[in-house]
Amino acid sequence: MPDPAPQTAPEKTAQPSEPKPLPLVFAEPRGRAKPPRHLADLPGPERKAALEAAGLPGFRGAQLGHHYFGRLVADAAEMTDLPAATRDALVAELLPTLMTPVRTLEADRGTTRKTLWRLFDNALVESVLMRYPDRATVCVSSQAGCGMACPFCATGQGGLQRNMSTAEIVDQVVSAARAMRNGDVAGGPGRLSNVVFMGMGEPLANYKAVIGAVRRLVSPAPEGLGLSARNVTVSTVGLVPRIRQLTEEGIPVTLALSLHAPDDELRNTLVPVNTRWSVGETVDAAADYARTTGRRVSIEYAMMRGINDQAWRADLLADVLLERGDRGWVHVNLIPLNPTPGSKWTASDPADEREFVRRLEAKGISTTVRDTRGREIDGACGQLAAAE
Repeated sequence: MPDPAPQTAPEKTAQPSEPKPLPLVFAEPRGRAKPPRHLADLPGPERKAALEAAGLPGFRGAQLGHHYFGRLVADAAEMTDLPAATRDALVAELLPTLMTPVRTLEADRGTTRKTLWRLFDNALVESVLMRYPDRATVCVSSQAGCGMACPFCATGQGGLQRNMSTAEIVDQVVSAARAMRNGDVAGGPGRLSNVVFMGMGEPLANYKAVIGAVRRLVSPAPEGLGLSARNVTVSTVGLVPRIRQLTEEGIPVTLALSLHAPDDELRNTLVPVNTRWSVGETVDAAADYARTTGRRVSIEYAMMRGINDQAWRADLLADVLLERGDRGWVHVNLIPLNPTPGSKWTASDPADEREFVRRLEAKGISTTVRDTRGREIDGACGQLAAAE
């Protein structure tokens, strides 16, 4: 590996003055009440068993699944093929309300919609629906809060409240699909095509619920929503054992690794989980994921002025990635930082961003700069919840 600090590098990297670092939290606090059981939490046979245990016809579970996943309907009044005498009871048993919208804000001429949701225990989470010319993507939360303590992230600085259930995660996607179908997003009625687990929380710290949600999203109705696994992206800050577990799941989702620095010294500060699993260990796990699944890994890199955007770090990033295989296994996605109000962390100068891109591309690394959405509506994850 090349020297991370050649002669052209500054002796020390500028570091904003920040509050005392928060501890890493991998497990949710004990004693939290669980959300109500929902159809999306259960595979088909368990839906049938749940209804029968409640004294209701088990075969109605498949009908409920077709309504929720196929028709995007959760209102009993719209389920006219169910007997009127038991319709409300069936919906109450398997389709309880999981989320209530608090606020929905629009940006980018109505093509970006950010919703703040209140969960059953008053926890707040956010999702963002973004329409592009060729696709519609929803960014979903997997935890209320986050325990990864990244200092530049509004969610990370709020700490972890609890994990979300499989159904709470899925319901964000179904709500987005319904909004697209109903024409609530500028451009008229359309279809939701992509899901990214890049909202509040560390998805792989809530592994069981997230994998359950992924399975619901990619299974056809009445089991699930029927999306392509290749259009689902699961992000992580680098929980190496969970990356390796995901590698063995046999679900060809895209893995997005939030790296943000190519050297351990800086990444230990920006992404504290790096003190558990180093840059080398983390990138090794990502490269193994690419080799095993045949899916190109996305390296997420938030560009922060004077912190991680030096040209020599672009060279080092390219070298770290190329050491794990040829350039085809990976793509770098540079993210202009969406600053949290009052934070000292700011976006890179456009000239430095362009040079960073040039350096990566010169070494053959496929690189894009993310189309930043929703700045005027507190688009970074956790900003609406922090303001409530």
